Amino acid sequence: MKHLITPVALAVGLFAGSAHAQQTFKIAYIDPLSGPFANVGELMLSHVQYGVGEVNAKGGVLKGVKLELLKFDSKLSAQESQNALQAAIDQGARVIVTGGSGSSVVAALVDAASKYNERNPDKAVIVLNHSSIDPDLTGKRCNFWHFQLEANTAMKMKSLANYIKKQPDIKNVYLLNQDYAHGRQWARYGQEMVGLARPDVKFVGQDFHAIGRVKDFSPYISKIKATGADTIITGNWGNDMTLLLKAAGDAGANYRYFNHSAGAMPGTVLAVSQSKIGQLTWVAEWHPGEAGVPKVEALAKAYKTKTGKDFLAPRIEFTPLFLAAAINKAQSLDTHKIASAMEDLTFDSVVGPVRMRGEDHQLLLPQVVNTIAPVDGKTVKVGWEGTNYGFRTDAVYSGNELAQGTECKMVRPL
Repeated sequence: MKHLITPVALAVGLFAGSAHAQQTFKIAYIDPLSGPFANVGELMLSHVQYGVGEVNAKGGVLKGVKLELLKFDSKLSAQESQNALQAAIDQGARVIVTGGSGSSVVAALVDAASKYNERNPDKAVIVLNHSSIDPDLTGKRCNFWHFQLEANTAMKMKSLANYIKKQPDIKNVYLLNQDYAHGRQWARYGQEMVGLARPDVKFVGQDFHAIGRVKDFSPYISKIKATGADTIITGNWGNDMTLLLKAAGDAGANYRYFNHSAGAMPGTVLAVSQSKIGQLTWVAEWHPGEAGVPKVEALAKAYKTKTGKDFLAPRIEFTPLFLAAAINKAQSLDTHKIASAMEDLTFDSVVGPVRMRGEDHQLLLPQVVNTIAPVDGKTVKVGWEGTNYGFRTDAVYSGNELAQGTECKMVRPL
């Protein structure tokens, strides 16, 4: 006997199919979209949007569920970020993508998300941190719901210290950093790790300044010049880095700078080219023009064609792809299952295989030490930001080479 499909059954079936086809999995971007670091937040947002587009162009996750991106302005404030978190949750977001607001803001977001998850275990949210590099976030303050997709401060400083070990012209170092958790950590790790690599180096002074509030760094440059420093270890980023370079250039102060990520910030290459003196060395998973990474070069060209913007941060672009891989591994949209699937997940990224260490949720990815320098056709082949300055590869280290021990004692929900 044939089974007849009644009009009611047909309608129910069509409705169910339509509901599945329209189903989305919401993620929320929370980073600065106004204020002194708005250009940084917009650049990071563009990378996330591109990654979401890549996932959706391939059919989304779980054979048809598309990612939907919501965006919120953190205003570089812990309180504003927590308000944005609640708004994102109210709108149905289950994953938060953040990292460009500074470690103190990200830490507050992680704490707020964790408390929310304790109260709402069936609607828990995951925090994917693409840029805040405080080692405590995967150390003594590690949290099951937080995942770090960038090399942390200790990993980055270790790569720079390894490089500085082979630079005998570096003798007198000044520590100038933003006055917040990350700035103080960058200074501490710089003194410890560079001091260990080069016991002969002298640390001739140290200063901390308010983040995003200094309009003229010339008083700091005058103070640094008086110490006889030849090198500045600084964790400054955004306008705080470009204004520092400008002040030094105006004063004719020719320093070497060692930084974690400034070269990936808009305006930094332009600032170096305008000062015409000084060498800014920084570290990231990739830099434009790096040899031997054709996947990233192809991606950078496609990104520029589609967005009209320069591509700078593969890890931010592949954050949505990493999430998609975890969802497909979990075969579920349940965030507890997704978080568990992320642990020890190896992902074939455009910079090569990367692994999310399960014990502390720290991604192990390569780091390239590179210096902003004039195009010479040999070591620097491509200019950037409309200048004849680009990036010179100085050293490359694998994630495993830079991996640190951890104080993390992960508490996993039942």
